[in-house]
Amino acid sequence: MIEVMIVEDDPMVRDINSKFLKRIDGFKLCAAVSNLDAAKKFITMKKPDLILLDVYLPNENGIDFLKWIREKNIDIDIILITADKSIDRIQEAFRYGAVDYLIKPFNFERFKEALIQFKSRHDNFKKNDEIEQKDLDLLINTAHQEEDFAKGFNKYTYKSIWDEIEKSNYHVFTADVLSEKLGIARVTVRRYLEHMEKEHKVEKLVEYGKVGRPQYQYYKI
Repeated sequence: MIEVMIVEDDPMVRDINSKFLKRIDGFKLCAAVSNLDAAKKFITMKKPDLILLDVYLPNENGIDFLKWIREKNIDIDIILITADKSIDRIQEAFRYGAVDYLIKPFNFERFKEALIQFKSRHDNFKKNDEIEQKDLDLLINTAHQEEDFAKGFNKYTYKSIWDEIEKSNYHVFTADVLSEKLGIARVTVRRYLEHMEKEHKVEKLVEYGKVGRPQYQYYKI
């Protein structure tokens, strides 16, 4: 379980991000604080795996906290969550090791993509002493990967659906089952399943009932 601390001064945003986090498997909220002093005190007691960090805090700056963590050589990953769109700020965040940068306002899907991508790297790095280039490439978000990926599809959404199919080892499954499990719209899941069918990763079964439209089931090939 990946333990997460949220640093956000706005109570409403803090609550929304906390609820978003609870909807994603494999993550646990260990603290939600409103200022950097509280964040530093918590870190001295218990070190989280990941911090969701706001930049603009009352009389404080989240980037300074990121720099402090790096100066102290504290092994914690950071995702910046901020309304700051300036290129200078974004470059500074990545130079100091932020793993992602979410610009407010963002939707749940983008939030989930950031967390899933982080979890994929975190889990792979934790269980392996070495990694091959091809496997590392799958974990790194690069322009090359984005260009190669099928147009109109998001590689993180694709990966979360495929990982669930493999992990759960379903005999047969439906878009409804995956939608409920992953918190992704049913029509979106169905579109990705149709793409996977074209890739010959899944096979579709059509079940005709007495009334209504035919029901579609899938199984992994």
